[in-house]
Amino acid sequence: MSNILGISCGFHDAGVSVLSDKGEILFASHSERFSKQKHDANICPTILQYAGGFGPIDHIAYYENHWKKKWRQFRAGQPIDKNLTVKGVLKDQLFGWFKDLPIKSYSHHLSHAAGGFQTSPFTTATVVVIDAIGEMDTISIWDADYDLNGKAQYKCLWKQKYPHSIGLFYSAMTKRCDLRPLDEEYILMGMAAYGKSKYSKKMLDNYISNLHRLEFKENLHMGVTNDIFGADADHYDIAQSSQEVVEGLIYAVMDHARNIGKSSNLVYSGGVALNCLANRNLSQFFDNIWIMPNPGDAGSSLGAAALSYGKKIWWDNAYLGYEIPGEYPVKPILDELMTTKIVGVASGCAEFGPRALGNRSLLADPRGPEIKDKVNEYKRRQKFRPFAPVILEEFAEQYFSMPAGFETSPYMQVTAKCKQPDDFPAIIHADGTSRVQTVPKDGSGIRKLLEQWMTLTGCPMLLNTSLNIRGEPMVNDVLDAERFEQKYGVKVCS
Repeated sequence: MSNILGISCGFHDAGVSVLSDKGEILFASHSERFSKQKHDANICPTILQYAGGFGPIDHIAYYENHWKKKWRQFRAGQPIDKNLTVKGVLKDQLFGWFKDLPIKSYSHHLSHAAGGFQTSPFTTATVVVIDAIGEMDTISIWDADYDLNGKAQYKCLWKQKYPHSIGLFYSAMTKRCDLRPLDEEYILMGMAAYGKSKYSKKMLDNYISNLHRLEFKENLHMGVTNDIFGADADHYDIAQSSQEVVEGLIYAVMDHARNIGKSSNLVYSGGVALNCLANRNLSQFFDNIWIMPNPGDAGSSLGAAALSYGKKIWWDNAYLGYEIPGEYPVKPILDELMTTKIVGVASGCAEFGPRALGNRSLLADPRGPEIKDKVNEYKRRQKFRPFAPVILEEFAEQYFSMPAGFETSPYMQVTAKCKQPDDFPAIIHADGTSRVQTVPKDGSGIRKLLEQWMTLTGCPMLLNTSLNIRGEPMVNDVLDAERFEQKYGVKVCS
């Protein structure tokens, strides 16, 4: 047996994946979890050492066309590093690991598309990729299917190019609100619930030149130069207006994709696919929807490996990262919840993607009025920030109005209105919504925990947030868990 090593690196959120020659995902993780540097753009030696433990590597699959990226940077007047070839990049990134292996490179948006389609349950799909920027592409629409030999086939139907970018627009608004672009866009999304859409028309008039063609009037790569808001503009209003404009742009893409694509199945990828507010209305355009739980650049390490493999790969769940062996600590977690109401868990394989799904989570009783502020205090976050509920799948519709197309939501990809907000104040945002994670009857540790929590309390859900402090990566290994417990005074069960 020989494996494929998928690599994405050099911009932000570097990732490494190992795919077997039978299409089994052996490992997939973010470099930041090993280097301890949030949004680490580079591969670190420890993740390579861990990836090498899954058996011999046959070749490397790289997530973008390096020459095309360099050409775009040159044309845009951006600084260009010394490495003009993928081989040169990987020589610096891999520290001598896998140094003599052949390298296959694929385009950035095709890697996004493959990471989505080849993990999806579909045999045919319309694939939409929306991100900040690849080599030159910022939006792309594809027809995808499998031929008679099971090989994945992609046909690009339409694309938009830099500098016209939905992702760069949202990042520019993030920066305008004194948040970190390519990092805190999710905070901007959370802020939207507190604002009014008073700037939406101004944004459309001043920044968008052609809504149908998704063209912008200025290059927003470095932020806003034509500041239409004024020095005293309320950041919450900018956030709400930005969200409203971005949703309109995304839906324009989806409408176009539905008109030109062959399939009513949607595979949605790229960093913009993490906008769970916009995702609520995707069923207006497509009958069935799949969003790979790690649709951003780190997930493209798996997309590149999938392209090299060529066929459908076997997706079971997102628990693909570093493994802390042992039984899921259900009883210790319950004991801590019943006494202190807040507890950490670091058990099993870490999640691949930006959202904790029960294996690297900070859990809490969602019913207490003081819990939200207390957890935000632990995590050093702004008090307005919302938390997500994790709930037994069969109870989701009883407590939440799940959007069409997302009746189940195992990867926290959509928000839903809570039907009993007064009973669960810790997981309700200012607009009455929650980013719901549903847990099927899959025998997972988080499933067993919720079942026993339900038996003890009559409550089928818990508050679930990532086991990290703002600005730090998620806890990865036992040493991380011990440091977290000692530094922040929260019990972490492993």
